Amino acid sequence: MPLPDRVSDRVSDRVIVALDVSTEAAAIALVERIPEVSFWKVGLELFTSVGPSILTLLKEREKRIFLDLKFHDIPNTMAGACRAAGRYGVDLLTLHATAGKDALAASVASAQEGAAEAGCASPNLLAITVLTSITSHALALDLKIPLELPDYALQMALLAQESGLAGAVCSPQEAAHLRQVCGSDFLLVCPGVRPAFTAQADQRRTMTPAQALKAGVSYMVIGRPITTDPDPAAAFARVCAELEEAP
Repeated sequence: MPLPDRVSDRVSDRVIVALDVSTEAAAIALVERIPEVSFWKVGLELFTSVGPSILTLLKEREKRIFLDLKFHDIPNTMAGACRAAGRYGVDLLTLHATAGKDALAASVASAQEGAAEAGCASPNLLAITVLTSITSHALALDLKIPLELPDYALQMALLAQESGLAGAVCSPQEAAHLRQVCGSDFLLVCPGVRPAFTAQADQRRTMTPAQALKAGVSYMVIGRPITTDPDPAAAFARVCAELEEAP
């Protein structure tokens, strides 16, 4: 299956490792323990604790950055947030598809404006379809959404595509269908990828890295199976080896 032209052919570059720590010192220590990792995710906990300085530190080390803040607000507020985020020079940025088409479209335009102001490349905006902690049961009973979970994820991805976003965040279990419908140039970034040597933890809709690659995932996000391992560099190498051996 052809990859979007923004995605490296090297499987190691397609693994985004989650910096799910709460201090700058812990984050940098982890980055330095796994120098082979080229792409890091900065999420809500770390960004709220440290602020944008962590992005500067990663860029100084020539790392790519997935800024996973999952913006969700009215169009004007999301546009302002994306304009500010566009100035950071990050590679990927997330927002919730459920904010609606107006907010998504305004976010794309504003992120591009912010990047242009800072003289850097615009981030690829990704829409959150359904969080990987949400089950079909929760979608129906807690959120009162009458669609089957795969159908709902597809509708959110299509909304993102129609609004000009570069891709979507989805469970790897939905990736093959989204790839088929949304086409080969639509980025699919998937958390919920768990190597066979680890437990499932609190994510419910998971696949192994090899299965995710086969499903058409552009990038897979892996955190605790690598970062909490006694030897995180060895754990990352095991993931990459599994991907290299995937059919």
